[in-house]
Amino acid sequence: MTPHGDLPAPQQGLLLTHFLTVRDVAVSRRFYADVFGGEVVMEENPAIVKVANTWIIMNPGGGPTPDKPGVTLEAPQDGARVSGFLNVRVADIAAFYTHAAANGAGFLTEPVDRGSELRCYFRDPDGYLIEVGQSTGLLVGIQAATPAGSS
Repeated sequence: MTPHGDLPAPQQGLLLTHFLTVRDVAVSRRFYADVFGGEVVMEENPAIVKVANTWIIMNPGGGPTPDKPGVTLEAPQDGARVSGFLNVRVADIAAFYTHAAANGAGFLTEPVDRGSELRCYFRDPDGYLIEVGQSTGLLVGIQAATPAGSS
């Protein structure tokens, strides 16, 4: 790890990163490096793990700051209700599933065939939901059916 190696700092334009409020930076940093084969770019303050073509940035929660008044950051409290999640696309879901499970990922189910894709979910150490999917039918124009009762 080099302190100024592969930081998410564009030379022009923009790039997207994903920030997670975590309870234990070391545990989360190790999880994202091990499960996703990521490179630890910074150990902490904030922890940054480069995963494929993006960066996961992690720091403990905290109260409001001058640039985000009235906003408190905290890790998820209720795993049954989710307003967003990390969506990871893979070339080979069976290989990823095997690797991730061997490195501590506890999946909600095995990959499910939804016609348009193979898909499964797991949680990180703080309870963040992560979807892993492999496009299959979607590549030939097959879309997933809309679940009954949703729009």
